[in-house]
Amino acid sequence: MYTRRTPRRPRTTAPLLAAVLLVTACSAGSATSSASPAAEAAPAALPRSTPAALAPYYAQKLNWRGCDLPHFQCATLKVPLDYAKPSAGEVRLAVSRKKATGPGKRLGSLLVNPGGPGGSAVGYVQSYAGVGYPAAVRARYDMVAVDPRGVAHSEPVECLDGQEMDAYVQTDITPDDRKETGALVDAYKRFAEGCGAHSPNLLRHMSTVEAARDMDVLRAALGDEKLTYVGASYGTFLGATYAGLFPDRVGRLVLDGAMDPSLPARRLNLEQTAGFETAFQSFAKDCARRTSCPLGGSGATPAKVGRNLKAFFQRLDARPLATGDADGRRLTESLAVTGVIAAMYDEDAWQRLREALASAMKKNDGADLLALSDSYFERDADGEYANLMFANAAVNCLDLPPAFDTSDQVREALPAFEKASPVFGRALAWAALNCAYWPVGPTGEPHPIAAKGAAPIVVVGTTRDPATPYRWAKALARQLSSGRLLTYDGDGHTAYGRGSTCVDSTINAYLLRGTPPAKGKRCS
Repeated sequence: MYTRRTPRRPRTTAPLLAAVLLVTACSAGSATSSASPAAEAAPAALPRSTPAALAPYYAQKLNWRGCDLPHFQCATLKVPLDYAKPSAGEVRLAVSRKKATGPGKRLGSLLVNPGGPGGSAVGYVQSYAGVGYPAAVRARYDMVAVDPRGVAHSEPVECLDGQEMDAYVQTDITPDDRKETGALVDAYKRFAEGCGAHSPNLLRHMSTVEAARDMDVLRAALGDEKLTYVGASYGTFLGATYAGLFPDRVGRLVLDGAMDPSLPARRLNLEQTAGFETAFQSFAKDCARRTSCPLGGSGATPAKVGRNLKAFFQRLDARPLATGDADGRRLTESLAVTGVIAAMYDEDAWQRLREALASAMKKNDGADLLALSDSYFERDADGEYANLMFANAAVNCLDLPPAFDTSDQVREALPAFEKASPVFGRALAWAALNCAYWPVGPTGEPHPIAAKGAAPIVVVGTTRDPATPYRWAKALARQLSSGRLLTYDGDGHTAYGRGSTCVDSTINAYLLRGTPPAKGKRCS
């Protein structure tokens, strides 16, 4: 399953997205069954008092120092590797903040997380949230971020080197026979073995529950009585998990692009596949109105646009395109699918996608689609990959059981996935197999989260969100005892800071004055 990291950047910038076709099998919930939502109980709320063994962590003082960027400070937070055995070792987490600029009374710290799992929250606050959030919010809050354990600057988990990752992400993700299926399974196994070899201890302690507990240690170290938080995409699952564990410490929580933690993995993957199809239909309708559309041109139906794109993927499966890449990479079907999906996250990327498809389909030049795929995978010009892909799988595969245990199960599910999305269904079904080979067993189960006793929590859903379908936001808002749904009728992934004055003003009012949106509030 694709994850949903959305670095909020100015909308004129092409999105840098994350979540991996070959890396992630699930995001917040998984199980081998494709049945209805699981009814397992959520992890119980933790005691209000701090256990003696954790007291040193909760009492620590952050030693703030200058960062490479002006106006930002950096520090290191220590947390136990294993909360069940606090004396068994520790993990050092990277923290960054930009202090409130004023005027007005300081409201405390606003912790932000862009999702993933595996997205760098430190990079996010320094590149966008700390400078791009509404001025009124930045004036009253210290903007704070912590890279979760195993992510980016926080003792990052490692799995494969650049060349190995190049081979991995080019693996055929729509196998046609047993030989190609075996190659895909081998790729998943090599990836898992690499992660297990490089980070054996940390790999057992990268769950969302542990990351949520880390956030509470940070809250205490910051001197805040309650947590104020904005989480996007997977960050909504992280925030909801915090609320379930510490309902009495919930301040103002915004969960934007929400996930439904009650769903098993196969259901999550299937519904996300349908979400990408919904987003693609919006793109297809727009593309069909344009004479420059390489998938059919003016007058074409969205159905024809979809058929033409699927046929293009099939041609790449047989004959990848040249890209002019210095490392000799060609545009394979897997890379092209990733590039197209990357553009589904933000409608402002549609023009770039049309141009990339035109170059590939009319000029046999796959360079632009390859560039979209590289940005999605966070591959730099030197051929090195950020740790995003590795952390992504580590969290997903630990959080909950895999969607599929065998390749035969995937083949049985293909009709349902292809019905959900004729264009992406086949690839996304096979993408859900990777956690079957993970070297560490899962520690959680799908479960609803009620967070009884928590202050009002704002859940934001976008009606045509590709990666976190709108129905997930509705489901999470219903589960949370104090959930309040804010609906954005639009395209793209997440809603806050994407250009809707209605959405932004509603969330700003909540963050600044504690006023949640009215029931049934909708924006466009």
